[in-house]
Amino acid sequence: MSGLRLGLSQYGITGPARLDAFRAKIDAVLSDAVAGGADLVVLPEYASMEVAAGFPGAGTPAGELASVSAVAPALLAGFRDAARRHKVWFLPGTLPWRTGDRVLNRAPLIDPGGRQAVQDKSVMTRFEDESWGVRSGAPPRVFETDWGRIGIAICYDVEFAPLVRAQVEAGAWLILTPSCTDSLHGFNRVRLSARARALENQCYVAVSPTVGLAPHLASVDENHGYAAVFGPVDRGFAADGVVTRGVMDAPGLVFASLDPGALEAVRRDGAVRNFRDWPPPPPPCAVTFLEEA
Repeated sequence: MSGLRLGLSQYGITGPARLDAFRAKIDAVLSDAVAGGADLVVLPEYASMEVAAGFPGAGTPAGELASVSAVAPALLAGFRDAARRHKVWFLPGTLPWRTGDRVLNRAPLIDPGGRQAVQDKSVMTRFEDESWGVRSGAPPRVFETDWGRIGIAICYDVEFAPLVRAQVEAGAWLILTPSCTDSLHGFNRVRLSARARALENQCYVAVSPTVGLAPHLASVDENHGYAAVFGPVDRGFAADGVVTRGVMDAPGLVFASLDPGALEAVRRDGAVRNFRDWPPPPPPCAVTFLEEA
């Protein structure tokens, strides 16, 4: 299995007024990523929400959701065409995807030939649930790629260890986490959770966030974070588990060259064996009362 050159976007939300302007912006990101040697490019969760600025519903959460979910199939077609033109693997963040009477938060993974498969978000934030009514989709899965199996844990999902553990046990050595967080609290929840998932599973977890201020949009008006890749905290890796990270809130790309063989080595002969030593589900917790001697 060969190494993977990963390009993570710290995607600045600006609000192109037309779909063609948005496509041109995505094209520029991919051009820069490919110039940097990226085999796989990752954009953040809800990056596509900035196109809501060009529709009448801009300025209200419900209006923006309706506008972007209506054009989501066209956006996906554009992403697939971009992957083909740039000959690169592409995770273009997530789309609000309407299916029947439900809206899902859906991440497509697209290969250089334009083929695609999707991962739906499993656990909704309060904003998604209470303001948008976005619902849970298909359970976690893994994707066969040129570098082995990869998983996607969308933003809040990475905060729940069993979801990522299921992907790692199915063979994922890398978890991609497109994220969208409107506060440092939210960013740090995702960041710390991603580091924990990398430590406990002895895998890589890569985060790609939205950044910047867009007061003309209700749904992605404030965005904080930096892109990063985290790995095991053990032999052959940094003492803090940080493979690479970007600059807080600065738009741009962060690159990392990842070697799945390094994970195999640390799982086999690390100072600890977190992946192997994952405990079975515990029995129900008993309540104990203190007694006088």
